[in-house]
Amino acid sequence: MTARPLAGVSVLEMGTFITGPAAGMLLADMGAEVIKIEQPGTGDPFRAFKGGLYSPHFQTYNRNKRSITIDPKKPDDLAVLDRLVEDADVFIQNFRPGVAQRLYVDAARLQAINPRLVYASISGFGSEWPDRDRPAFDTVAQAASGFLRLLVNPEHPRVVGPAIADAMTGFYTALGILAALNERHTTGKGRVVETSMFEAMCHFNLDDFTHLLSAGEVMGPYSRPHVSQSYVFRCEDGKWLALHMSSPPKFWENLASAVERPDMLSLPAFATREARIAHYEDVVGFLAPIFATRPRAEWCERLTRLEVPNSPVHDSAEVLATEQARVLGLEVSDPDGPHGPFRTIRFPVSFDGARMDSVTAPPVLGADDVAVRRSIERPVHGIRRV
Repeated sequence: MTARPLAGVSVLEMGTFITGPAAGMLLADMGAEVIKIEQPGTGDPFRAFKGGLYSPHFQTYNRNKRSITIDPKKPDDLAVLDRLVEDADVFIQNFRPGVAQRLYVDAARLQAINPRLVYASISGFGSEWPDRDRPAFDTVAQAASGFLRLLVNPEHPRVVGPAIADAMTGFYTALGILAALNERHTTGKGRVVETSMFEAMCHFNLDDFTHLLSAGEVMGPYSRPHVSQSYVFRCEDGKWLALHMSSPPKFWENLASAVERPDMLSLPAFATREARIAHYEDVVGFLAPIFATRPRAEWCERLTRLEVPNSPVHDSAEVLATEQARVLGLEVSDPDGPHGPFRTIRFPVSFDGARMDSVTAPPVLGADDVAVRRSIERPVHGIRRV
């Protein structure tokens, strides 16, 4: 059984790259009908990131959608878009400020057509000066919000990790859209839901700002792992193992048993939680050679048996090979994708035990041009017109 709590919600997404498409995907995953409006010929620029028009980058954020091609600068195409807006619940765009007006898809114009429309606008730095017109991409937003500083190793500064700012902005946008849809049940009117990558990442970085504003502490890349007593160790077989020891003394007592060093906790660096935080590098220096003496699987079995919080540091292939991923049905697929079977990870939330257990592959460019246009045709005096 597939959960579709947003069934009946109609979404128009005029998004490119990640932020807008991610918001649309989240709504589509929960059952909304999402029509992706793309530029004829090229579509979402993310399509072409590996040649062709169906890159893995594009596939990531565009499942469960339909695709139509519209150039709003052409009167006939704009008429089609306006007709879609009349019946839509949500419109999503992530253009730089001013672009929506030039394409005739600004909030004022579309909500004049449909006052119930929830209009979501995503930008890099918001709609106000001085940074309104700055180009913003994932790394820029991470850096501007203070978040990137917490990921970068100061001894070897390199940008690491996935496009967190892009994805999180999409999540916050979807959350705002859902709130506006809920309010509309009472007011009968839509809202303009605005989100910027800068604001989204500042909120996502809330722990850092709270420490600053409540305690005058500026966090660094090692602040959280020191306090949470989190570690990564290389095992004999070269594979990595992660520990999150937190604060309960039993975790450390059981770890001492697992590494066969019952005297460990009598050492000054291990004596108390405060000591372990202050002497984090000494703790690492003591444990690292021990973990290097056995293969990872042996350590995981031993630590798990003794209830020490641990996990292998998996890559994506290893994750899907685990029994837990199989039992939870994390991988879903569309065997009839336009370029062969499409495999992905399902939406993580269940509703009354029902999950998103099926998926529709991302559409090829303009896959639904004919069907969508036909669906909005209206008979006028015996003549069908759009």
